[in-house]
Amino acid sequence: MTTKFRTKLTLSFLSALMLVIIIDNLFIYKFNFNAQFDDLRNKLESMSGISSLLIDSNKLLSVPLNHEGAYSPQYREIAKELLLIKQSNPSIKYIYTIAKTAVPGVWRFIVDPNPSAEQDKLTKTATSFPGDTYDASRIPEMLAAYDKPTADKEIMVDKWGATLSGYAPIKNKIGETVAVLGIDVDAGRVYAIQKSALIRAGFVLFVGIILSLLLAFFISRTISNPVKKLTEGTRKIATGNLDYHVDIKGKDEIAQLAVEFNGMAASLKNANSKLRNYFYGIVQSLVTSLEAKDHYTRGHSDRVSDYSVRIAQVMGFPADKIELLRKAAQLHDIGKIGVKEQILNKEGPLNDDERSMVNEHPGVGGEILSSVFDDPDMLTVVKSHHERFDGKGYPEHLAGNQISMFAQIVAVADAYDAMTSTRSYRPAISREEALSRIKEQSGSQFNPEVVKAILKVFEV
Repeated sequence: MTTKFRTKLTLSFLSALMLVIIIDNLFIYKFNFNAQFDDLRNKLESMSGISSLLIDSNKLLSVPLNHEGAYSPQYREIAKELLLIKQSNPSIKYIYTIAKTAVPGVWRFIVDPNPSAEQDKLTKTATSFPGDTYDASRIPEMLAAYDKPTADKEIMVDKWGATLSGYAPIKNKIGETVAVLGIDVDAGRVYAIQKSALIRAGFVLFVGIILSLLLAFFISRTISNPVKKLTEGTRKIATGNLDYHVDIKGKDEIAQLAVEFNGMAASLKNANSKLRNYFYGIVQSLVTSLEAKDHYTRGHSDRVSDYSVRIAQVMGFPADKIELLRKAAQLHDIGKIGVKEQILNKEGPLNDDERSMVNEHPGVGGEILSSVFDDPDMLTVVKSHHERFDGKGYPEHLAGNQISMFAQIVAVADAYDAMTSTRSYRPAISREEALSRIKEQSGSQFNPEVVKAILKVFEV
């Protein structure tokens, strides 16, 4: 009777365990792929939305909508801008502008550049010519892009290949949408993620079934606790906790399964990290493009990042925090992409309205990055680097310890580089004079501890 009961218990436990492993692995696969696909869509929307701000709507609308329009100066200027965006983002396969026609669902290209076409002086290698029509009725996300940035909900396959596309409205000065910017990225990355996750899920499932057969048959009474740990691990991973580690001691098959599980979690974390680094590079390239338009501020973000790192090293921050600060400081002015170029490059003092627009850039930067990064330390640098220690800064008038130390470090580094760099409205001052002014503002504009650190960096 005991043997029969044990056999039934073993078989029942085995069946239940196999079912748990199958369901959990399928859930992990589905969660991993869907989460990364949705993350990619969100970041593609953000990239297309930011890029659309760089397009001059007046020049775009003046492109003649015929084959000869491809030779016009307006076409070449817009094409040059689109190609710069593409060159700064290697993942972009195609980038183009397109607009509605009077016929519902039928759109027409305005500027659709191609690097080889530019080199061949717009020969037959061009992707399409101004005025060429396109059936947009089968792409609801493209149709919706006249209202807001969107991205395809599934991979599109057409005569241009398999791509995932993002779209964003191009608006004129009064806020009316006049065209749509389209960005197509190669879908190969998504396919690779899907295939990798499927193979790994299948491998873990296979190993789990084999080990479960052995363990359930021989030691069914001692297996419940390890299985509980594995089940908890799958749930943690499924909710996004990719740092979770399953700790099972021993050299048996269950312990080996835990090793495989932790390896899977590490691989998922690595894939997620690569995606984040990829889109960090996209945003970083946009900052570089923004600074490249003004030779006075060229390299500003890199210098601020370097000064911030040196200050943090003097203050004794750990290496991982300093690396995070370096990345955040490089993006601290991303919000200026929403400020008109003539205001940023104005040689005289700004009026109240212009100053108000410039003062909005920390908040704009925070909104841009919030859809890409969820790390609060990175976001607070962008949002709070113009706050003052005495609470008289902007945009939230934070004071003292209400301001993150990262933001206070970047505030000092930013001020130092601004003073020691030539700007359109004033010449640079010496390093000694800049440090003297920073020292004078210790305890009012700047955190005294950060001021001490930058003085030590330059040994003043």
